[in-house]
Amino acid sequence: MTPLDHAPPATCASPATAPAAVPDVGAAAGEVVLALNALVRAEAAAEAQAAGTEAADLEQAVWVRLLERRPGPEVPEDPVRWVRTAVRAEARVARRRVRRERAFTAGEAPGDWAGCPERIAVGADERRTLRTAVGRLPGRCPRLLAAMLAAHDPTYREIAGELGMSQGSLGPMRSRCLGCLRRMLAAEVVAPEPRGMER
Repeated sequence: MTPLDHAPPATCASPATAPAAVPDVGAAAGEVVLALNALVRAEAAAEAQAAGTEAADLEQAVWVRLLERRPGPEVPEDPVRWVRTAVRAEARVARRRVRRERAFTAGEAPGDWAGCPERIAVGADERRTLRTAVGRLPGRCPRLLAAMLAAHDPTYREIAGELGMSQGSLGPMRSRCLGCLRRMLAAEVVAPEPRGMER
């Protein structure tokens, strides 16, 4: 799509009613597009394959360059040279972008997600939910699971000493506490209804 497709329609105002002092910028831009359209299209088609991009994308980038970087809507003094320079500059930009970007394929392992801000936020939210649920467990379960989730990763002997219980009873108690925690968290997850709506 080119600016020609978006050019404003010509008006049928009579010379007597049209203000003489205000230049018609839309008509001037339309003239520039008409004057340069074939040249831009041909140059973009010639450079696109080597740049690794679509000709239409290259053409659109040249039109944007024309509209953004030129002071007015008039045709450049040397249109052939300007279009060639603009197309080649945009082709260089496209080549650099193609070299930097790499397509992600379905079977490929994703990159390092550990530093991803979204993953950090989701992980923090999951840990907060888990610690809140652990705090609501009955009996000695909150203290036991909090000790097991400690950052310094204590041994069973250290946990048993901290809680004042035998090391042999930690395993069965841990199983009961984890089962209770699992049921509690499963009840908090909103189950979808048959048509996909949430309750």
